[in-house]
Amino acid sequence: MKLLLVNCFMLITVLTNAQQLKKANAEDIGLFPQRNNHRNTLDLSGIWKFKVDSLHVGEKESWFNGLSKAQSIAVPGSYNEQLNGIRDYLDLVWYETETYIPKEWKDQNIFIRVGSAVYHAKVWVNGKPVGYHEGGHLPFVFSVNDHVKWNEKNRITIQIENEMRVDRVPTGNSNGAFSSFPSANYDFFPYSGLNRPVWLYSTPKKAYIKDITVIPNYQGTTGSLDVKVEQVGNAKKGTVIVSGDGKEYTQEITFKDQLANAKISIPNVKLWDLENPFLYNVKVVLKDSDIIDSYELETGIRTVSVNNKSVLLNGKPVYLKGFGKHEDFPVIGRGQTNPVMIKDFELMKWTGANSVRTSHYPYDEEFYRTADKIGFLIIDEIPNVGMFFDDSDQNIETRQRISSNMLKEMYTRDKNHPSVISWSVANEPSPFAKFGAGKETDKPVVVGKQKLSELISIIKKLDSTRPALYVSVMGGPESWLGISDYIAMNRYYGWYTNVGNIKEGVRIMKEELEKTYAKYNKPIIITEFGADAQAGMHSDQPEMFTEEYQKEFIKQYLDLTDSKDYVTGMHVWNFADFKTGQGIIRFGGFNYKGVFTRDRRPKASAHFLRERWNDKTNKKNY
Repeated sequence: MKLLLVNCFMLITVLTNAQQLKKANAEDIGLFPQRNNHRNTLDLSGIWKFKVDSLHVGEKESWFNGLSKAQSIAVPGSYNEQLNGIRDYLDLVWYETETYIPKEWKDQNIFIRVGSAVYHAKVWVNGKPVGYHEGGHLPFVFSVNDHVKWNEKNRITIQIENEMRVDRVPTGNSNGAFSSFPSANYDFFPYSGLNRPVWLYSTPKKAYIKDITVIPNYQGTTGSLDVKVEQVGNAKKGTVIVSGDGKEYTQEITFKDQLANAKISIPNVKLWDLENPFLYNVKVVLKDSDIIDSYELETGIRTVSVNNKSVLLNGKPVYLKGFGKHEDFPVIGRGQTNPVMIKDFELMKWTGANSVRTSHYPYDEEFYRTADKIGFLIIDEIPNVGMFFDDSDQNIETRQRISSNMLKEMYTRDKNHPSVISWSVANEPSPFAKFGAGKETDKPVVVGKQKLSELISIIKKLDSTRPALYVSVMGGPESWLGISDYIAMNRYYGWYTNVGNIKEGVRIMKEELEKTYAKYNKPIIITEFGADAQAGMHSDQPEMFTEEYQKEFIKQYLDLTDSKDYVTGMHVWNFADFKTGQGIIRFGGFNYKGVFTRDRRPKASAHFLRERWNDKTNKKNY
C-alpha cells in the first residue's frame, strides 16, 4: 500500500508539472537582455551538469529537483562532440546549473532567456515547472518571478530532446531524399543541446519596455525612423532619443493601450551601406514623474527593394557576393563562439564577399550585430529545410504551424538589424519527400505552392520593408518560383547531375536562367552552387573531388552569370566544410563543398574568389 501511494504521488507530480508548463510565444521574446541603470543581466554560460535520460525516467523520478551522477558539459555548445559515446544520441538529456540572484533584483521582474535549445525544451526553476518551447535556433523567454529564491542558490533545469520526427521542422525519419544516419531530411548534422547562452535578466516591476520596432526610411537627404514602443505596465509617457554624427533628435511619446509611436526626422542623414555602415543609437525612456526604464539599440537607415533585374540597397543595385554557411566547428558543433564568428567574417571579407544566407536556420544574435557594424548583408532563413507535401494532411499542417511560429520568432528577434535585407521562408522545399517536380495538377504541387505562399504572406504582413523568398531545389516545380520577390535557386548541374561534366552543367544552367527570367521578369540569385573538394587532392586536369574541379566549377558558373544582368547575386555553397550525418555520398560524415576547410584553411577556390571578387574591373563587383 505504501509503495502504491508513493507511485500515485509521483504520477500526480509528473501530471501536475506537465499541466502547468506554459508554451513559449514569439511575442514574449522581446528585447535582447541589456544592463543599465534600470535593468540587470546574468549570463549563465559555463560548466553545467548533464545527464542522459535514454529510458525517459527523468520526469517520473523528479530529476528537476537535482541531477545525481551527472557529467560536466560546457554551455553554450553542442553535447554531441563534447562527451564520448553520444555523438549520434538525440533523445532526452537534462542540463542543470545553480546560481545566486543578486538581492538588488528583488523588486524587479525576473526572466530566463534561452538562446537556442535544439529541439524541444522544458524548463524548471527550483523544481517548479516554468514552460516549454519547440523548435531550435531561436530564443524563448519565460517569467520566473514566482520561482526564485533569495539568499540561496537557485537551481535551473532544462530538459531537451532532438528526436528525428516527420512532423517537425526540419523533418527527420521521413524516408526522404537523404539516406543518412542520423536519419534527417537535411544535409547537415543535427547538433543538439544548449547551443547558445542562457540568460537571467531583470526589468523594472512598475513598468518596462517590452519591445521596440524601428522602421527606417529616407527621402532625399532626410532620413526617418518610425519607432514603435510596447510596454508592460501603465506608464503614461516616454521619450525617444536618436543620436549619431554628433547630433541628437528627441521626441516625447504618449502611451495608449500600452503602445506608443514616434517618427524621428534626421536632416543630412548618413545612410547605412556596404562602404559606410553608419549606425544611429536609438534610446527609449519610459517615465511618469521619474524615469522608470530605458533601453538602447543601434540601427541603420537604409532601404531595400527589388526591380526587375536587381536587389536595390538605398535605391542602387547591389550584387550579392558571398556564401551559404553553417554554424559548425570542431568540438563546439553548433555552439556559439565569438572568436570563430569573427574569423568567419574576416575570411568572408578577405574573399571580397559582401553577403551571406543563414542557411539553414537563424544564427546567434551576435552574428547580426557584427554584420550591422561591418556592413555585411544577410538573407535571414528559418529552419524550414527539406519540407515536403506528399504525406498526411496532419503532418503538413503541423509543419506549417511550426514554420509560421518560427517566422514570427525570427522577425521579432531580427527586425531591427539593417544587415538583414531579406527573409527566407524555406530552403529546398519539394512536393515529394524524394524530390521531383511532378505535374502542376498533382496535389503535393498545389498544396506546396499554397503553403509557401502563405508563409511569404505571413512575413510580408509582419514586415513590408524587406523582400521575402523561398530557396528552390534543383528539379523542383517551376510554377513555385514566381511567389518570391526575387528568385533564389540552388543548382548543381555538373555535380549531382551531369557528373564530371562542368561544361554541360553550365549549358543547362544557362537554359534554365534564360527560361526563368523570360517567364517571371524577376532578378535571380544563385543561392547555392559548388562542388566537393578534398583539401590537398589535386589533378593536372579538373577531376571531381579535387581542388581544381571545385575551382573550375565555381569559375564557369561565375563566368555564365556575369553575362546575365538579371542575376543579382551568387552565393557559393559552402563557406567551409561542415559535419553531416553518415551517408554513402558523405565521406567521413562531412560535406566538403567548403572553399575553406572546417578549421578555416583556404582551398584553391578561396584564393580564386579573392582574386575574382576584388577585381574592380568586373562590373558585377559594384
